[in-house]
Amino acid sequence: MKKISLIEKLEKFKKEFYEISKTITQSDVISDPKKYKILLKKYLKLEKIVFLYEKYKKKWNLLQEANSILIEDSDSDLKQLAYIEKKEILENLYFIEKKAYKLLYQEEKSEEDNLEEDHKNAIVELRSGTGGYEACLFVEDMLRMYTMYFKKSGWKYKIINIQKGGIKGYKEIILDVNGKKGVYGNLKFESGVHRVQRIPKSESQGRVHTSAITVAVLPKVQEIEVNINLSDIKKETFRSSGSGGQHVNKTESAVRITHIPSKITVECQEGRSQHKNFEKAISVLRSRLYQNEKEKRLKKISIQRKSLISTGDRSVKIRTYNYPKSRITDHRIQKSFYDLTGFMNGNIQKMINFLKIEEKNKNISILR
Repeated sequence: MKKISLIEKLEKFKKEFYEISKTITQSDVISDPKKYKILLKKYLKLEKIVFLYEKYKKKWNLLQEANSILIEDSDSDLKQLAYIEKKEILENLYFIEKKAYKLLYQEEKSEEDNLEEDHKNAIVELRSGTGGYEACLFVEDMLRMYTMYFKKSGWKYKIINIQKGGIKGYKEIILDVNGKKGVYGNLKFESGVHRVQRIPKSESQGRVHTSAITVAVLPKVQEIEVNINLSDIKKETFRSSGSGGQHVNKTESAVRITHIPSKITVECQEGRSQHKNFEKAISVLRSRLYQNEKEKRLKKISIQRKSLISTGDRSVKIRTYNYPKSRITDHRIQKSFYDLTGFMNGNIQKMINFLKIEEKNKNISILR
């Protein structure tokens, strides 16, 4: 890293420091203990960086003066003093730079950690909610919508588990979604309650019914990120009730695992191999445990959780699909589109882009 690059980085944090120092003294911030605590923590971190920056600039200016004397002055005694001083300044700059790099790395690493999760693949869980049979049908419609969106995005998916909802539709579907990058970063905005308003085919009087499903999007995590002790796992096998021909119905290839400490249960019955079904179930369990830990951390800083668009809270109604008016409304950003057919055909990126912008704005507003 060149010295000028370091100065530019330090200048950026200095600017942010002075912005926060102005904000933190405002009455509305002081009266909000949670917001004040977050800003104060950021202020104290940046204060250390700015202190080093001021020290660095002074030494840098002295170095330029010493260099000027060595190049332009003809007095040999003065040049000798300048040479000794330059050597001392360079040693001081080296130690300041070392400290600055360490602080900058810590600050930038925390920013990168937030972005790193967005680049992960995802586990997507769809479940029917209120509305009975109609909710199961909507799960099927949403499955179609998402798989068409995956195709447009160049992502691949596998069905981990399916529970049928009767004659048609599904009670639950779990998908493993993989792509080059940004899978979780886009899909995380889908977590929550999706409400549908439409006239069921069985409705003879043409009345609009309301039903709902829940969507949970979890970042897919590696074994090194969440360690699962197999002694904490209760494993059960049973005959698959899903598609797959006679083989899956004759053998106990389906797997149900229960994580005893958290009481989380996962089923997988889509594969013919019990071993592979077990691996898939473990993958889903790992993501759920990771999400639980993430939510615990977010609760500790509730002001941030309330400000973020992508809370992942499945109890919150996030979107309404109104079929009679061909309208989709996202309640988090109060945004409506009037192309329900296109939306249900997988054209959801435009809505996601609006949610991304809002999330970015909300994150910035925390520091203002």
